[in-house]
Amino acid sequence: MFDQVPSLTQDKLNWNDVLEISDHLSKQATIVGMLWIGEQPPQAEALKEAMGSYFNALQGFLLHCHGSMAGAGITLSSSIQASVKQIVDSRFLQGSVSLYEGTYEKGRKPSIPQLAGAVWEACSNLKKVPATNIKAIGRAMTLVAVSMKDVLREMKELKPACSSSEPDDAYTNAESLTPNSVEDEDDLVDNLSPEEFEVAKMVADIVSETLLVIKELIRTITGMIKLENPTDNGGFVDSLEKLLKLCQGTSVHIDELGACVYPPQECGLMKQTGERIKANIGEIEAVAKGFKNFSSEALLGTCRRLQILIEHMETELDTGTKAEVVCKMQNVTL
Repeated sequence: MFDQVPSLTQDKLNWNDVLEISDHLSKQATIVGMLWIGEQPPQAEALKEAMGSYFNALQGFLLHCHGSMAGAGITLSSSIQASVKQIVDSRFLQGSVSLYEGTYEKGRKPSIPQLAGAVWEACSNLKKVPATNIKAIGRAMTLVAVSMKDVLREMKELKPACSSSEPDDAYTNAESLTPNSVEDEDDLVDNLSPEEFEVAKMVADIVSETLLVIKELIRTITGMIKLENPTDNGGFVDSLEKLLKLCQGTSVHIDELGACVYPPQECGLMKQTGERIKANIGEIEAVAKGFKNFSSEALLGTCRRLQILIEHMETELDTGTKAEVVCKMQNVTL
């Protein structure tokens, strides 16, 4: 049913109707769960009636969900489908049948009240689904910012390795090692040489500025929505979808850039990833400028700062690579 989104010409069903029928669905699942409270399984006729009511409610729920997706964009459709998938869980039916017939795997007896509770929780989570394309895209952009914030936190937790000419007793005397000390020394994997730490700081600056780009973009879009009150379909939403895709792609590149910081650092991959981020930021600028009455020097300014930071990183990586090659060549014995 959800393989094809309803056409724009189809009447859109009200999302509040979907929420109302989901409440009815969760009540029907609860009734089935209540039948199993006790030592004996329910009578066949009672179970048949309860399950029939549940699946009738489920069918109506699916039809309403599908009708509510008329005019829904990619992001809103995905959000609705993900929530519906949590509700349409075959384990609820399988658990009821296997428990009644005694065909469940030994030692893995299903708990119908627990499965019914999972249906209730999934129906409750449906209330968190955004009701419009614009809200769905805004929430997805916020999740991108949260992901980048996690990467930035990891970058800030990196630290330079302590330089010491004296060998550590923990390594020279194996008998002194304990499980706790081994776990503590595992943290040294994240410690960087002074040169590597400088690269990590440049990457942290890039991640921080990229996060600012996403925040400014969200702030700019919010301002335009308040000012113009655009419709929830058409060219405006299409542009938002494109911006979201660019933001999500940038987030993937930020993850890759952060992973390159850990030893051994991959300078070549860092430069390639930096170029991809620069390209995405350029497209974000172009799409944003295409909005009617667009005006945000803050967004354009932080985009320019990010591009400068990436170019600085590339220059420093080139300089460091050349110096490393010269050093190696000087040590070559002819």
